[in-house]
Amino acid sequence: MLINETIKKSSPHFHWKCKHTWQRSAKNTLWCLLGCSIGDFGTILYFQLNSISWPTLSIMILAIINGLITSIILETIILSRQMAIKIAFKTALTMSFISMLAMEIAMNSLDWFILGEAKLVLWIVPLMLLVGFLTPWPYNYYRLKKYNIACH
Repeated sequence: MLINETIKKSSPHFHWKCKHTWQRSAKNTLWCLLGCSIGDFGTILYFQLNSISWPTLSIMILAIINGLITSIILETIILSRQMAIKIAFKTALTMSFISMLAMEIAMNSLDWFILGEAKLVLWIVPLMLLVGFLTPWPYNYYRLKKYNIACH
């Protein structure tokens, strides 16, 4: 009985109703979205503008990889204001990778599902951004609320 009481005291009760945590996790998710979108959209646009004929899946995989890289770079820059660059890089790599990957897959899946290819048109970009934001946001809230872990 003593062990159960100790566990209950040391682990706070998790819930989904904290407005402050939703706001903070939204801010973190937006930073991640910005970083991912730069590399992702840049890659798709490059292939589109240069009429490079690669298979759609190959372009999307490259776009996802580039989105992850640019997000890690952006997050490292942001975090380097708070900590040493080496720690900032490690934090950017480990703390938000699942969010970034989910975000990237969601954005590219929507693009492929609606347009059937890796292509950017003005009306699809807001939809991709919305899906890219909404997909990892609950996960980011959970990590922040449960473990007080955030990438920014």
